[in-house]
Amino acid sequence: MRTLVILDHPYTLASAADVEHERSFSAAVAAAAIRGARSAGHEVDVIDLAADGFDPVMSADDLRAWRLQQVVDPVVADYQQRILAANHLAFVFPIWWEAMPAATKGFLDRVLTQGVAYEEIRGAKGNPFRNLMTELRGVSVQTVMTTPHPVYRWWFGDPVTKIMFRGTFGKIGVRNLQWHNYANVSAASDRRRAALLAATERRFATCS
Repeated sequence: MRTLVILDHPYTLASAADVEHERSFSAAVAAAAIRGARSAGHEVDVIDLAADGFDPVMSADDLRAWRLQQVVDPVVADYQQRILAANHLAFVFPIWWEAMPAATKGFLDRVLTQGVAYEEIRGAKGNPFRNLMTELRGVSVQTVMTTPHPVYRWWFGDPVTKIMFRGTFGKIGVRNLQWHNYANVSAASDRRRAALLAATERRFATCS
């Protein structure tokens, strides 16, 4: 089992340590996922978008290359090879203005390209997209937010799952899509946060 953890937080994975004013619960979730997967003997790869200095902006060169089913950025080419080798993609990021940070959206735009992650079948009846990530068994999205979960789900309408699942991976044809939301964490006690991280470890230890 190869799990690829994709973390999007400006503080990077280094902020998983519980150091006041230098900590990120998103990074702590990513670290827990890594520990859990490794404890079960899974192979774990980590993309730390901020640490890599990943540029989320689709440039004119990128778009021309996308139309020709080519890649001009070596960082993007590296990411593509890593997603093609993965059995599970685990995204971890905070929710800002009800959606993902820019680097995650840029990852979708620049890395999940036609001819690499999927192909479009001209004249197809029904869904024209075909998944080319043949090793991929599922995608999970771990989101961290200060908003209470019912408010995000029922008032705002789950925008992140619509983007990540219905509009991206589900459209391509990936099955087994899971959303794990760590809501209202700013009001959670240390004990509650520790319990959430322990549950994350257990979930990734049993992920298959």
